[in-house]
Amino acid sequence: MKKRMLGIIKDILFILFGNYLFAFVAYTLISPSGIVVGGITGIGITLERALGIRAEWFVLPANISILIFGWIVLGKKMVVTSIASSVLYPVFFGIQRYIPFIQDITKDILLASILSGAGVGAAVGILMRVGASTGGTDIICLSLHKWFHLPVSVFVLIVDFVVIFGQAFVSGLEMVLYGLIYTAVETIVLNKVMLLGQSQIQVTVISDKYQAIRFSILNEMHCGVTMLHIETGCRGEAQMGILCVVHPRQLFDLQKKLLAIDPEAFITVTQIKEVRGQGFTSEKRDMVPISETSRTFKNQGA
Repeated sequence: MKKRMLGIIKDILFILFGNYLFAFVAYTLISPSGIVVGGITGIGITLERALGIRAEWFVLPANISILIFGWIVLGKKMVVTSIASSVLYPVFFGIQRYIPFIQDITKDILLASILSGAGVGAAVGILMRVGASTGGTDIICLSLHKWFHLPVSVFVLIVDFVVIFGQAFVSGLEMVLYGLIYTAVETIVLNKVMLLGQSQIQVTVISDKYQAIRFSILNEMHCGVTMLHIETGCRGEAQMGILCVVHPRQLFDLQKKLLAIDPEAFITVTQIKEVRGQGFTSEKRDMVPISETSRTFKNQGA
């Protein structure tokens, strides 16, 4: 129960911080610099520039309307995760107006494009890591995906393209180009934040001394291994391979141990984006130590 409560508190803090960061970047960098961005935020800021309508006065009712639409089309489960962001973001955006001098961070449009893209990418990544959604056009894209059965990414590109280039009539083509820089940086940072702390290294080893290597990884590095039944390509001989996943900081130590045991071992190293399971996303259980000479494979000698 305590662990569950801590998880709920962490999710709430992430949702609050992610939405505040999103609103802060939108008000201090995107709005004053004139950069065009996609989504409901982009439309709201454009209306403020063109008609003088405060962005939050459009964003809040627009998000509520889209939430109702999404509830009808997608169902309750998807929409519930978007409600907090749909309400918190415009509220936080409005609060920024009462903080003096925060729109004076930079007058350089290129710098503002890069910083705002990084900030929004980080904010959206934080929200997505706890299963929350920014609502808005995300729900529209998911609804279109349900109706037309095309990839969601296709509709995201179409919607962002329409919103960004539609603002060229208000902000000018040059601002649209800055908006493309913003979008590129946002995408890169979003991917990095989503994978932060989850990226691991997968090492595959083929060696005649697989038992000694298995013993070293399990008992000295305290990492799990998976034994693979393989066949050599040249001679067609039965062989055992070893697969293990380690943290990037452990790679040098692992390679050192492998080469000390068998300098001629065939080793491949691959970076993987995410690992789930015991020892990574669930608590690691104590393993029973094995001896270097143990035999656990049928019809397979040491």
